[in-house]
Amino acid sequence: MTLPRSQPSVKTMQSTSLSMTPIAYNQLAGNWRTEAMRSHASPRLLFITKGQGRITVAGMTHGYGPNNLIYLPANVMYGYEAGPTVFGTILTIPNAMAGEWPDEPVHLRLRDVQGQKQAATMFEAIEQELTATQQTHSRAAHYHLGLLSVFFERQMALTQVRAVDDRTEGTAARLVAAYTDLIERDYKTAQGVADFAAALGVTPTHLTRCCNQTCGRSALALLRDRITYEACLLLRETDTPVADVAKDLGFRSAAYFTRSFQAKMGHTPSHFRKNGAGKGLRPV
Repeated sequence: MTLPRSQPSVKTMQSTSLSMTPIAYNQLAGNWRTEAMRSHASPRLLFITKGQGRITVAGMTHGYGPNNLIYLPANVMYGYEAGPTVFGTILTIPNAMAGEWPDEPVHLRLRDVQGQKQAATMFEAIEQELTATQQTHSRAAHYHLGLLSVFFERQMALTQVRAVDDRTEGTAARLVAAYTDLIERDYKTAQGVADFAAALGVTPTHLTRCCNQTCGRSALALLRDRITYEACLLLRETDTPVADVAKDLGFRSAAYFTRSFQAKMGHTPSHFRKNGAGKGLRPV
């Protein structure tokens, strides 16, 4: 079951140029910054170098560990755990270079020591060029990114195909992936789970059962999680009035948005914005 990829949401505050962001545990930051479902307007590549946890991509949850490369195309919903032992890097891939990467999410586990060293060396080279001062540093960083895409493609060819089973590759996984695509496209339209289920030709009960099977969350939880993350982002990154945030996200009133946000985050939108934009806060 395949649906068109969603159009980007309000993400003008998110960079789509080549950049690197560290993945590291921060006990002062709310869990929404990593675990809540989100997507980006350009692809991302996660390189986990230390620790382990779980990542949910397009409604499917898998474990990750050291020397894992996780590629996420633009507008694909994901969220991940980042505990105190986890460290890594998120690489933002410009849309102009997205054609050099896969069309679907890919999770590579680098078993070979040589491959692990190559990946680390390539990430270091990109970081060095991004922080350099020479006039040609940006062009050099993009060339290194091109080489990384070749390395990634070769590793995909070398990686043994994972065994197919009902939980990870069956109809439930395809249905939930299609559901997350619909969420990304229409989460601002005030549609509920019943509306999305109808669009997919299934009952809300069946959709929720499949979501619980693939990622341990209900269909409603996935939808609310995505909306809440976007609300947090707008409250953190912009000065948009709470009433306008509510309107942008499809809520019928600011009061209803406030109640919904408080039920999810444990604080009102105004409190969230005023108190360090979420320091110490986590979804409930």
